[in-house]
Amino acid sequence: MAIRGMMSDRITTTTLIPMGIYEVPEGVEVRGMFVQDFARVLTREALEFVAGLEREFRRRIIYALECRREAKRRYNDGGLPGFDPATRFVREGEWTCAALPPAVADRKVEITGPVERKMVINALNSGAKVFMADFEDALSPSWENLMRGQVNLKDAVEGTISFHDKARNRVYKLNDQTAKLFVRPRGWHLPENHIHIDGQPATGCLVDFGLYFFHNHATFRRTQGAGFGPFFYLPKMEHSREAKIWNCVFERAEKMAGIENGSIRATVLIETLPAVFQMDEILYELRDHSVGLNCGRWDYIFSYVKTFQGHPDRLLPDRVLVGMTQHFMRSYSDLLIRTCHRRGVHAMGGMAAQIPIRDDPVANEAALELVRKDKLREVRAGHDGTWAAHPGLIPAIMEVFQNNMGNIPNQIHKVKREDAANLTEQDLIQKPRGVRTMEGLRLNTRVGIHYLAAWLTGTGSVPLYNLMEDAATAEISRVQNWQWLKYGVELDGDGLGVHVTRELFGRVVEEEMERIEREVGKERFNKGMYKEACKIFTRQCTAPILDDFLTLDAYNHIVVHHPKASSRL
Repeated sequence: MAIRGMMSDRITTTTLIPMGIYEVPEGVEVRGMFVQDFARVLTREALEFVAGLEREFRRRIIYALECRREAKRRYNDGGLPGFDPATRFVREGEWTCAALPPAVADRKVEITGPVERKMVINALNSGAKVFMADFEDALSPSWENLMRGQVNLKDAVEGTISFHDKARNRVYKLNDQTAKLFVRPRGWHLPENHIHIDGQPATGCLVDFGLYFFHNHATFRRTQGAGFGPFFYLPKMEHSREAKIWNCVFERAEKMAGIENGSIRATVLIETLPAVFQMDEILYELRDHSVGLNCGRWDYIFSYVKTFQGHPDRLLPDRVLVGMTQHFMRSYSDLLIRTCHRRGVHAMGGMAAQIPIRDDPVANEAALELVRKDKLREVRAGHDGTWAAHPGLIPAIMEVFQNNMGNIPNQIHKVKREDAANLTEQDLIQKPRGVRTMEGLRLNTRVGIHYLAAWLTGTGSVPLYNLMEDAATAEISRVQNWQWLKYGVELDGDGLGVHVTRELFGRVVEEEMERIEREVGKERFNKGMYKEACKIFTRQCTAPILDDFLTLDAYNHIVVHHPKASSRL
């Protein structure tokens, strides 16, 4: 049966009844369940385009991921990340990226969220300058979520998207004026096990990019991009060789579509510690297709722990203490601003993860004041725009940026930050300061299990304790617990001399599971995936070797194959 916009986005495999098969080209097999709506995007021609990308770039992607593993081995053996002497000419050269498309010159406030139907409409209507529609950290990558997301974006670009909220008896449609749409595909490391190409799982980001670009490039350029686009955010890169692959993907897509080189534009998230030493090089590789860099600060903190997992002298304090006032975080932000403005592109600030506290006006105003202070720091430092997780934050953030920037669309030519030219490798990896506490261990454990339980049931963006949590904050919880357990750290902030051991962690897990059950209620707890999430989270925290990503292990739990869903007709 066709599942249309009148129904909720939250679809499970039990609600979908296969009524046909996907028509696929030679060498392509679709193993996800057949749904008539999904056939709108899983056309033979679109899949042929995705397969072409996969065949051309698969070996380069495999090589790039092996280079990541080799770098990890160096760091685990005591090495430190740093600037590459071989590319000094790029860092010191006088070059700029292509001029910004006028359609996205002003990006003062951007809202982010998963590609769910209601979210897409509300975000585009939110008053933000940009909506980043997310196939990555804010989305649980089930087959239904991914393909429904592609359908939603196609409808959004065409301007026909609507959603009927039956509980509220309200129909959501697009306003006349909407935010500009950017799309974030998954990172290079994530597979798409529901689509196999030549007998191997497809690369997740090529599926996300390929389907979206194929169906939407012409309409987007006409209705949103003023001759440019589509626009993208690129996550999780660690080296400029990965940016070069993306640049080649863009060039191939532009050639296929018969559009000018440089039409596609992308912002790269600098959210891994190795990437901060490659910012010039990343922009250089994407210089015809770049519109900037973004401070992906939550993933950056996660990456700091992961990079230094073999360095017991670089232990993080409680995660709530690792903010932008830490020297290594402030240095990263300042260098990003200097680099972007020197190369003529946007320097985007980080996420405000707070969500409105509707039942407590005093607490809500206190949270908003924290957001204002954070955004004031960003705009005064020279950022051209910033991120918000909730529409309720947009007016306050917009006011801060407009009051400090006036009528100019960005600060590229106004704030050069030449002082950041003096930042050293040591500034960028300086050990963070702060204490570690039992409450920090408990919060990590509770947030990690809460989030993973939601992710396993199809939700990738989860409101917890007045913050919007996604995979990045769950990753911080996981790797910090792992680090503290591995090195038996003292919880020095409590003044009791307690060290983190497996026994202590086991008790904390039991007690936090009891607290989660009280918070969500016994019925929801028993019906949910909390016990399964607890097993996965605990196993990863206590593993002798740190897994690279929480979601890689958990992904196997949400893959559902339907081998007869496709055929070459």
